[in-house]
Amino acid sequence: MNNQNLTTIDQFIPTVVLSNTVLFPGITLPLLISRETSISAIKQSLETSGQKLIVAVTLKNEKSYDEAEASDFYSVGTLCVVQKVEKNKAGETVIILKGLYRISLLEVRFDKKEDSWISRTEPFWDHQDLDTGTETALLKSLKDVSTEIINNIKASSDLKKSIENYENIADFTNVIAQNLQIGTKKKQDLLEMVSVKSRSLKVLELLVEQREMIKVSNEMGLKISEKTSRAYRESILREQLKAIKEELGEGTENDTSSDGTKKSLRDKILEAKLPKEVEKVALEQASRFESYGQQNAEAQIIKTYIDLILALPWNDEEIKDIDLDSAQKILDEEHFGLEKIKKHIIQHLAVMKLAPHKKGSILLFVGPPGVGKTSLGQSIAKALDRKFVRATMGGVRDDAEIRGHRRTYVGALPGRIIEGIKRASAKNPVFMLDEIDKLGRGYGGDPAMALLEVLDPEQNGTFLDHYLDLPYDLSKVFFIATANSLDTIPAPLLDRMEVIHLSGYTTEEKLHIAKNHLYPKQLKEHGLTLDKVSLSESILKKIIEEYTREAGVRDLQRKIAKILRTVSEKIVRNKEGNPLVIDEKEIEDIFGHHKIHFDLAEKSLIPGVVTGLAWTPMGGDILFIESLMMPGSGKIQLTGKLGEVMSESAHIALSLVRSKLSGMLPSFDFNKTDFHIHVPAGAIPKDGPSAGITIFTALCSLVLNRSVDSKLAMTGELTLRGAITAVGGIKEKVIAAHRAGIKKIILSRKNEQDLKEVSEIIKKDIEFQFVDTINELIINVFGKVHTPVPIPIQSEFSEMM
Repeated sequence: MNNQNLTTIDQFIPTVVLSNTVLFPGITLPLLISRETSISAIKQSLETSGQKLIVAVTLKNEKSYDEAEASDFYSVGTLCVVQKVEKNKAGETVIILKGLYRISLLEVRFDKKEDSWISRTEPFWDHQDLDTGTETALLKSLKDVSTEIINNIKASSDLKKSIENYENIADFTNVIAQNLQIGTKKKQDLLEMVSVKSRSLKVLELLVEQREMIKVSNEMGLKISEKTSRAYRESILREQLKAIKEELGEGTENDTSSDGTKKSLRDKILEAKLPKEVEKVALEQASRFESYGQQNAEAQIIKTYIDLILALPWNDEEIKDIDLDSAQKILDEEHFGLEKIKKHIIQHLAVMKLAPHKKGSILLFVGPPGVGKTSLGQSIAKALDRKFVRATMGGVRDDAEIRGHRRTYVGALPGRIIEGIKRASAKNPVFMLDEIDKLGRGYGGDPAMALLEVLDPEQNGTFLDHYLDLPYDLSKVFFIATANSLDTIPAPLLDRMEVIHLSGYTTEEKLHIAKNHLYPKQLKEHGLTLDKVSLSESILKKIIEEYTREAGVRDLQRKIAKILRTVSEKIVRNKEGNPLVIDEKEIEDIFGHHKIHFDLAEKSLIPGVVTGLAWTPMGGDILFIESLMMPGSGKIQLTGKLGEVMSESAHIALSLVRSKLSGMLPSFDFNKTDFHIHVPAGAIPKDGPSAGITIFTALCSLVLNRSVDSKLAMTGELTLRGAITAVGGIKEKVIAAHRAGIKKIILSRKNEQDLKEVSEIIKKDIEFQFVDTINELIINVFGKVHTPVPIPIQSEFSEMM
């Protein structure tokens, strides 16, 4: 084509903006024009001169046409002549442009008067850098490949003849570039190439790629002959897939090796050094993945599964030496008291040090909320220098939550155990199963039974998650479970674990924890320091005794946090420089009047009221038994939402009272008296084998009209023979009694050995009395009972009078 310069540098030419296409010199191209600015540019071109010149420039992909500015156009376009303007059947404007030569845009602006883009340009001439021989060879190669493509797509013979007529390689590359099925950016790159040689070679490369893609497409459409080389076929397919991914922007740019080259899924599997059976399954899945397109839903499921396999730690971790002194120091620094618990943990670690490959037991921490079960697990992980991971079991009702869902289900996921191992990225973490006593049971199975394999050292070496569907070794995992109560844990599951009981804290222990742990921690979290706020030991003690009533220290931590929030607000509002001193008045302003009254036992010493001790999942507590008698027919009424065990204890207690006292009090007619037993806080269910002697004592107090010391508490159960049996939770109950200001406790003699777990500080403040029978109980509570008429048949009772 004869490139004649038809414009001057100072001349502004109407400009039409193209989207998703590029117009090359020497090409005649019909375009559908719908934008007003483009139509205005065409009218301006037709009206300015007889040349009908117009500039065609392509819009970059980053912005839409309506938002485009001059900087959003490519800097190289094509000077064109408007050959024809017409309307199609739909009434739309169609123009036919013929490209003349490349131009470089010096300035582009929007002409508001004409409502169109205009640009100032200069020619962008080709650099002819081919000798005659090279040009001839290149042109022949281009024609040969083009002819082969025409044959493969079965185009008309006229197209093949038109190719043979081209003698100028620059013109021929423009024709080929215009018709190549490539992206707009690649076409623009060809338009901007000055070197005819470089442009010709690039066009040839793109033609060869397109030829091979057409070949493969044809072969696949005809169900590729079995005789065709499998290796060659796969190579072409992979190249095609690679080209498609690059075009769609789906390349795995982040999956690169150290030398910068991209890694395939197979490479990552082989580099992971998985166990042989696991590697085999992963490679099989990788083959399936490669047979699908990335947009296929099944391919994404397979990819997620392979990612899980690669994320799990399959190889054994290096066994780290256990330093018992360091472990003891960590436990002492992070937990005050709990000496027996810490000793148990250290002994457990000592066994692990001597026998690192021993299949150990699984620990179960049982105790009220806030006593430090979870933090103990974290301290153990710190002492062992292992990762810590936690999974909450509370509310789990489906065993698939533990074992995972089968991959045949939509939305399948691995279970919480495998998911936890994945998060830890270690084969031997400290794994805490929190709230194991709150497992449910639904239509999806029993998750407690699913945990049997997890927590059994003899079985968990080959744990099988349904989603993973490969045996995974959990024997290196240090499992710790936590619970508030043992009652709801199935016996087979409980049998797999070594139970460690954590009781509540005394006031002195809470005070130490508050001073040395909670208060400093909350100061840091609230952005405060000791020079900004002063919280004395007496104030902390007041909060503990009058505003919190719990076995642990969780509520105490919340109360301290509330105080510091109040302090923070005052500092921010008033910008006070002096430290704020928190006194009793300040405490009452923050929390109101103290809510907990420990001296709840009746000071008026009313007969029929006795203080008992109870165990709850929240820790020990005091329990008040109130009784009342009235004319009736010997019936007993129970209120306070008592369970079956306490109801039976009440009936046994009444029977024993009638048996022991009816003869001693001849004037008292049990057959004409009704009894009413009530336990306050009636909205709270109460049950358990520990209130028998308390109910019996309350009825005796009522019948004898003798009050019971308000500082006396008791716990124990009765038999129908009058024997007093041992009960559980003694340590928790004694701590609750001490917290409530009780000075004397009556227990079954069989519970005497349980006091070894109680702090010596508490034992100094409380007097303990041990009894075997109700006769001893009556003497301890009421002393000698004198009656004017002895009854011979009550010889056992008479002996104690």
